[in-house]
Amino acid sequence: MTRIVVLASGSGTNLQALLDAQQTNGLGNGRIVAVISDRPAAKALQRAIDAGLSAHPLPPTEGEQRSDYDRRLSDLIRHVDADLVVLAGWMRILTDTVVKAHRVINLHPALPGELPGVRAIERAFDEFTAGVRSQTGVMVHEVPDEGVDSGPVLASAIVPIEPADSLEDLENRIHATEHRLLVDTVAQLCGTPSIRTGEPDGTPQ
Repeated sequence: MTRIVVLASGSGTNLQALLDAQQTNGLGNGRIVAVISDRPAAKALQRAIDAGLSAHPLPPTEGEQRSDYDRRLSDLIRHVDADLVVLAGWMRILTDTVVKAHRVINLHPALPGELPGVRAIERAFDEFTAGVRSQTGVMVHEVPDEGVDSGPVLASAIVPIEPADSLEDLENRIHATEHRLLVDTVAQLCGTPSIRTGEPDGTPQ
């Protein structure tokens, strides 16, 4: 069994997609054993509790350096005995203290090499309204170092931007694609080669 810990800072919809897949054995040999959040009020923690999982709030202390926080985080990952760390809406850049000690993958709402960092969906939509973009996407990638959304790509999917789209329309389409792509990638990493192929319509490539 591959023991998975999910790191999430927000509402945890991608975490929920993983939890739902786990209920139907859709993660292969993978099992989520714990959820960690840097925000104690994050809904992701409640989702973990509702699923009967270990939920760990781990907020930074006032003035704490990133490296010091990451030492605490790495210790907690070791404590839950995780084989795979999944960043699903984790809003902190990890230092080498974590990424050199654990296998870490990240979900990012953009195609490889495009729109690294925060607000990727909004930035894609701004470029669309400016007439310089007609599509965006989602990727799951390894996190081998402190680079931002730049690690080796495990899977990606194109998400078209339709002419009549609002920002909310695009967000909904991207989130649906995120859920599918993340579940499929984790399943593949945990021994189930279930990544689907498809046309550039938001299905995994």
